[in-house]
Amino acid sequence: MENPARMTRERYTMPDFIRDALTKRKLTAAYDARPPYQRNDYIGWITRAKLPETQQKRLAQMLEELAKGDVYMKMAYRGKR
Repeated sequence: MENPARMTRERYTMPDFIRDALTKRKLTAAYDARPPYQRNDYIGWITRAKLPETQQKRLAQMLEELAKGDVYMKMAYRGKR
């Protein structure tokens, strides 16, 4: 029987439109400073949206959270100090 705690998440590759948005807003370093699971969650959450409008809304939320620095998926986040 497989141990659920040992299961792995799907890993997502970053699409160009997300990379371009991070570069344009100068948030690449803030994105790179996040833990790998958060970076992967953001990419998966954005790219799984069916409608382009939803993708853009989610992208805007990610960019806003990265700019603020203390939020992850609308939850308080404290990075490494």
